[in-house]
Amino acid sequence: MADAVRPEKASSQTLKGVLGVRDLVFSGTIAPGERLSEISVSEHLGISRTPIRAALARLEQEGILEAIPSGGYAVRQFSVADVADAIELRGVLEGTAARLAAERGITPSCLANLRQLIRDLDAAVTGPVETLDLDGYIAFNAQFHEMIAELSGSRIIQRELERVMQLPFSGPSAFLNAQTSVPAFRTSLVFGQMQHRAIAHAIEMREGARAEAVTREHARLARINLDFVLKDPALMQRVPGLVLVSN
Repeated sequence: MADAVRPEKASSQTLKGVLGVRDLVFSGTIAPGERLSEISVSEHLGISRTPIRAALARLEQEGILEAIPSGGYAVRQFSVADVADAIELRGVLEGTAARLAAERGITPSCLANLRQLIRDLDAAVTGPVETLDLDGYIAFNAQFHEMIAELSGSRIIQRELERVMQLPFSGPSAFLNAQTSVPAFRTSLVFGQMQHRAIAHAIEMREGARAEAVTREHARLARINLDFVLKDPALMQRVPGLVLVSN
């Protein structure tokens, strides 16, 4: 009798399937509205149909695919309003997380880590844009937003933030790669970093309302960046997932 598939192996294959299907969708290989066949996706990725089936179900839960009446899934198409709503929702959730972190207070070790991260971000935006370590900045930026969620102490908020950020254009660094050649790019980074410092200071001073307001305003930078990128087809090509958005 054949050995049963171990749970960790099945999980690994499902994750591989999720990442593979995401890449097919975000790259435009599978167009919005196109039906995904378990068989064709399985053959394309070299993964058996069972983990592909689980991967498709997971991506439907994330909102990237949608179930179709005849069975199976199709790639979802988003409107600009959908993207704006996703960014707005992230701002609401992150703002609530920052407020809770400020009101509940954070430990000295967490505060030290937050201050260090702010220093790392400060260093990353110092100097001319030509020498900017964008990969480093994006990594620190992601850490900052993850830390705000964690400092809230709310697993519910963390989980919902993870869900909304699964959409390719709603994350805090979604549009950064597209704008490195734009003269105003560095100004946008510096302004965003000023907001990072203000959020961290509000949390440290336990000013909940201020922490929430600045964090929500900070998320709106992504909306400004979205509007800017959508005006230039060349910039749109640099943002994974924008092929799913109809103007």
